[in-house]
Parts: sequence; structure tokens; C-alpha cells
Amino acid sequence: MKEKLIHNLAGNRHWSPTMKEILTPREAAEYLSIHVRTIYRLVKNGEIPGRKVGGSWRFKKVTLDEWLSGKGNLTFEKTG
Repeated sequence: MKEKLIHNLAGNRHWSPTMKEILTPREAAEYLSIHVRTIYRLVKNGEIPGRKVGGSWRFKKVTLDEWLSGKGNLTFEKTG
């Protein structure tokens, strides 16, 4: 799954480098070129880094980049 996301990100023409650093699930899905339901499934299963803020999920762009590249020792907030 991660390899597919890396490939999608490399070909993403909709992402602008001026976009914000904290992303909503919809923005994270757009950035990764996947469906927003996939974002929710990944975060629910603890497979992607995210944090709940006031009941809503938020994602740091730089952390998503690190997750995609396999760098760092990331811990995830798992729900359920």
C-alpha cells in the first residue's frame, strides 16, 4: 500500500507547495491521491500518522512525508 501511495504522490499534479502544513482528512487524501475513506481506514487501524484535535482528525504534511519515505520511528494514535 505504501509503495502505491509514494507513486501517487510523485505524480500528484493537484498538490501545491504553498498548501498548509496541517491537513484535514480530505486534504490528506488529496495530497496522497487516495480516497478520504482510505484515510479514515488507515488512521483507524493505526497505519498512518494522525491526531484527533477537538474530535476531528488532523495530519501534519511533513509527518505524512516521513511515513511515506519510511524514515523515523513514528507512533500513531489508534482509535477503537
